[in-house]
Amino acid sequence: MAIVTCSNKACTINPLKMSQPIGGAFAFLGLRGAMPLLHGSQGCTSFGLTLLVRHFKEAVPLQTTAMSEVSTVLGGYENVEQAVLNIYKRVKPEIIGISSTGVTETKGDDVEAFIRLIRQNHPHLEKFPLVYVSTPDFKDAFQDGWAKTVARLVEVLVDPLDPAAPRDCSRVNVLPGCHLTPGDLDELRTIFEDFGLRPSILPDISGSLDGHIPDDFTPTTIGGIGVDEIATMGQGVWTIAIGAQMRRAAEAMQAKTGAPFRLFERLCGLVPSDEFVTFLSEISGKPVPAKYRRQRGQLADAMLDAHFHIGGRRLAIGAEPDLLFDISSMLHEMGAEVTAAVTTTASPVLERVKAQEVVIGDLEDLEELAKARDCNLLICHSHGRQAAARLNIPFYRAGFPMFDRLGAAHQMSVSYRGTRELIFDLANLIIADREDNHQPTPATWKINGAGLRAVPPQLN
Repeated sequence: MAIVTCSNKACTINPLKMSQPIGGAFAFLGLRGAMPLLHGSQGCTSFGLTLLVRHFKEAVPLQTTAMSEVSTVLGGYENVEQAVLNIYKRVKPEIIGISSTGVTETKGDDVEAFIRLIRQNHPHLEKFPLVYVSTPDFKDAFQDGWAKTVARLVEVLVDPLDPAAPRDCSRVNVLPGCHLTPGDLDELRTIFEDFGLRPSILPDISGSLDGHIPDDFTPTTIGGIGVDEIATMGQGVWTIAIGAQMRRAAEAMQAKTGAPFRLFERLCGLVPSDEFVTFLSEISGKPVPAKYRRQRGQLADAMLDAHFHIGGRRLAIGAEPDLLFDISSMLHEMGAEVTAAVTTTASPVLERVKAQEVVIGDLEDLEELAKARDCNLLICHSHGRQAAARLNIPFYRAGFPMFDRLGAAHQMSVSYRGTRELIFDLANLIIADREDNHQPTPATWKINGAGLRAVPPQLN
């Protein structure tokens, strides 16, 4: 059991975490025809938009209420009203999702009251979906913003259902955590469909941020789950939540519709994948397809091949709690040792990370721990690249944002196939580092009394 500690520095030196509003806006991007709206200054929105665009290499719809110094002090009703009216008239979205920021939370804007007044003054917006989520960026982190937003979407948009009402036995609700990529969701959808199940994924960023080119330009999201489908999610026979962050949303779904839920805290690794496909076989009444039995054998073989390179490695990992728990658990099972673990926010899974200590801190904490504990592999998002360079150790990019490599949306870590790909990527990274930095060269040869001898290369 890991000891969870918080960094006691007076300020953050090199931030690891992304803010709550970005996480909230990210969740809204998984809805069809959506326009996320940050209630705050233009700078808050510009920063989040930059990160999202650089990560996905796509056009990302994101608007702002453009709060100035005066409107912040006097209140932001007029800014919210004008933003909603402009978006509704010019963009014609199916839903507007509003996330607060630090400046408006500090002022104390009652955005729920703003929405009621907007509906009262503009009757044509009476039934239009306007969903507000409180996501101040001076507390919590990216994962929290996503989790709060998904729970709020369930509370506002899902129609209540009598627990005794008949349900569609082939339909399941899927609530994925923010640590899953569009590629992960595509893989999960295929698995569900191979068991004869029809998944309703909320949010579904695989439809909106998977990098496809639409036939026609649209200023809103170009895919994802529709508001009409969200409303009928209560008809699903089961709710499957992925990541501890999604427990609140799953409980909200159960309270509103009576649908039972199953929480999978991780889907990376052999045993979690076994548990997942076994559960799908049980609820669908169908045997596990032969393709997944073969994929399981391929993963077991990949683990055998790669453990010579991954086993015994000392790892430093900086990530959101669910991603940290998922990847570190799999690598622990491969024989690696997590000696430096830093995360962004509190979570019940942190105590179960296979490490002596988990620090809620920043990238400076991660770099210092990695150096002090002689780590030889760093896993983090792209902001960790300078630390890896200073430490002179291999660097694997995981999480958000990943802005200096292509294909972030299609990176996979779930199920048998995703775990296998992750294992190969890490093992090949380690092999390449050994070949590049630790082969004998003229500089590594020394002369002693017996003549020339090679100095054995030292692993980082």
